[in-house]
Amino acid sequence: MSKMEPFRVVIACGGTGGHLFPGLAVAETLRDRGHEVLLFVSEKEIDATALKDRPEFRSEKLPSIGMPSMLVSPAFVRFLRRFWESVSLCRKSYRRFRPAVVLGMGGFTSTAPVLAARMRGLPAFVHESNAIPGRANRLASKFATKVLLGFEDCEARLPGVSCAVTGTPVRKNLGEAMDQAIARKAFHLAPDRKTLLVTGGSQGAAGINQLLFKAAPLLAGQNIQIIHLTGDRDDRLAAANYQREEIPHYVSPFYHRMEEAYSAADVVVSRAGASSLSEISQFALPSILIPYPHATDDHQTANAQIYVRNGASEMLVEKDTLAETLSALILNLLGDDQRRERMSTAARRIPPASAASNVADLLEQAVREAGR
Repeated sequence: MSKMEPFRVVIACGGTGGHLFPGLAVAETLRDRGHEVLLFVSEKEIDATALKDRPEFRSEKLPSIGMPSMLVSPAFVRFLRRFWESVSLCRKSYRRFRPAVVLGMGGFTSTAPVLAARMRGLPAFVHESNAIPGRANRLASKFATKVLLGFEDCEARLPGVSCAVTGTPVRKNLGEAMDQAIARKAFHLAPDRKTLLVTGGSQGAAGINQLLFKAAPLLAGQNIQIIHLTGDRDDRLAAANYQREEIPHYVSPFYHRMEEAYSAADVVVSRAGASSLSEISQFALPSILIPYPHATDDHQTANAQIYVRNGASEMLVEKDTLAETLSALILNLLGDDQRRERMSTAARRIPPASAASNVADLLEQAVREAGR
């Protein structure tokens, strides 16, 4: 895309890390191109915490809203009231900020900004990261200019909607893969020992933690080491467990330099959220995916199946997985260099390259066409 005159853009990206971090990745790309960005976020703590380190971006809070499952109920009346309050706040903000285009990254925090943009006659985009669109994006797709997809499989679930496959943007502060031995040194782990990374994403994953607790005795004495990011509850139990089995380990609730964790790993055990999968692909990691069993419409299983189908991952169903099954799969992958290499190549090929740039290109194109 040729360089164009700077414009203003609103990105609604609050509520979860899966919406926020891809939105920030697009914001970074647009800012690098000279455009001015205003972020709409939710009232949740995760948004405030993440934005503390991003003072270069202006942000405004919108009411946290979610559509109840029962449409005929007092909760639905409250939802409509909060939703319209959010639309009104967006319209006031647009009069002040005067954006040329609006992007919603998913969830009901972004539905009101997209509707308010169309009421103002602005081009408005929705990004759907998952293979199965959520309720908010199915609604927003009815009045969006175009829906941007993380996975091509999603398009069949949005009949009659204009779509473009962009991939799911990955935050720039992840950077690129580091030298593996140097990355392992950051965790005080051996540079030449096969390394397993276990992570449940920004919220941790109690189910995955429990499976690793049970599998640890079967992994003892196998010349492996483990980086386990537990979330905020199970870190002490995990550390004691590995200590008892004499497995070299690094355990922490969270780790903010994930480029080091990904670079240190030979295999990752993970949930199958779209943002986690995009990061796994960026670092070309073979993976064992254990989808979150309570995800809406079981969308994590649909995400994981794409990676399995392409030869990048193995998938386990949490409720059906035995410690023996998980430990055998971990040891099989860590012991088979050629298989891991094939999975690594497959993982890198699944998502489109340069997702944040792909999204930014489409926003610029829409602004250019609107100005004709």
